[in-house]
Amino acid sequence: MLLVWVYGVMVVGAVSRSVVQISTDFAHAPLAYSLSAVAGVVYGFITYSLVRGGERARRAAQVCCAAELAGVLIVGTWTVVEPSAFPDATVWSDYGIGYLFIPVILPVTAMFWLRRAARSVGAA
Repeated sequence: MLLVWVYGVMVVGAVSRSVVQISTDFAHAPLAYSLSAVAGVVYGFITYSLVRGGERARRAAQVCCAAELAGVLIVGTWTVVEPSAFPDATVWSDYGIGYLFIPVILPVTAMFWLRRAARSVGAA
């Protein structure tokens, strides 16, 4: 339940951030603002999958968490190596520093929990 709640908070944070940024100043940093919107969509899908439950939803959530982690690592590294490519921050900039590193910790935690949950269902 805590995992769903944290993902829900991240959905609200990423989507609201991207909506404001895209609607007020998209030309300033289109890549950064678009990536924040993508993060919000990914968080939303993971939240939905966790709430829905079931084996198919669990697998979809695992794939999305892996994609989320890859995105955080790629964008995080990109913002460190080439900060001029991002005139403004994204949700995943500097590995999620603006969100207390939750964007890099959350998918790892979720994948661990999803794997553990699958094992406990398989054992039952």
